[in-house]
Amino acid sequence: MNPPFAICHLPPERAVPIGVFDSGVGGLSVTREIMALLPVQPIIYLADQVHAPYGQRPITEIGVLSEGITRFLLAEGAGVIVIACNTASAAALHELRAHFPDVPFVGMEPAVKPAVEGTRSGQVGVIATAATFQGELFASLLDRYAGRVAIHTQVCAELVPLVEAGELDSPRARRAVEQYLAPLLAAEIDQLVLGCTHYPFLRPLIEDAAGAGVTIIDPAPAVARQTGRVLAQRGWLVESEARPANGANVEQRPRSHPPHRFYTTADPVRFETALRDLLGIQASVQQAVWQQDNTLLPAR
Repeated sequence: MNPPFAICHLPPERAVPIGVFDSGVGGLSVTREIMALLPVQPIIYLADQVHAPYGQRPITEIGVLSEGITRFLLAEGAGVIVIACNTASAAALHELRAHFPDVPFVGMEPAVKPAVEGTRSGQVGVIATAATFQGELFASLLDRYAGRVAIHTQVCAELVPLVEAGELDSPRARRAVEQYLAPLLAAEIDQLVLGCTHYPFLRPLIEDAAGAGVTIIDPAPAVARQTGRVLAQRGWLVESEARPANGANVEQRPRSHPPHRFYTTADPVRFETALRDLLGIQASVQQAVWQQDNTLLPAR
């Protein structure tokens, strides 16, 4: 995959990590896209599983949690913060940018624009959490695009807990997906937007239920590209291939994988299993612990 931006050949020892966070494992669907596009850029991932799912929490609480996580990732050395959670982006993106004006943030929003541009029936479906639909980001999307096509929304409260539990192909997960998609399919949608980063891990079930006539849209690849653009603008991208100092034309070999770091506020062993099952990687996971003042610290 060739990145759509110029690579700044920064040596690995000066690499600026990407901070990524979500309420749980859903943000790993974004992380895998970032890893594919930027294979040698280090990542620091925080899963706030002790508070998952965010979609059932008040927006004000999600804002407090997101600020604490941002401070944690910055303290760990992250330069850019990717909010790999539609719910947290809807609840806190504007406030985080105001509180941390010097920090570049990349947020998630349901990919309504490409769905509107691609629809033939004029019927677009969006599945997400209740908090995502209540946020200003989604209201802005409706203001811009709802007049052109019909946008049908569906809250899918059960899907995040199913993914967190590792039920990606269970009969219960299949029934839940079919139940949630039924009213959207009855409306004859031909575009379905995945408005939660957990949902791509259920994509085979979603595709089976939706049928061949419905295009599934996952915004994660676009978020990875935007992350790369932000890093490039700041001069923080690590070179992806070994290059001789004198510019000689020699065989170029990929560098070794960067030292990614993974944290969870819950059980590290459980998250290690999720990394293996969802991303196919073996990595140790450290625990981060919430303090009474809403700060987050690595467990000692």
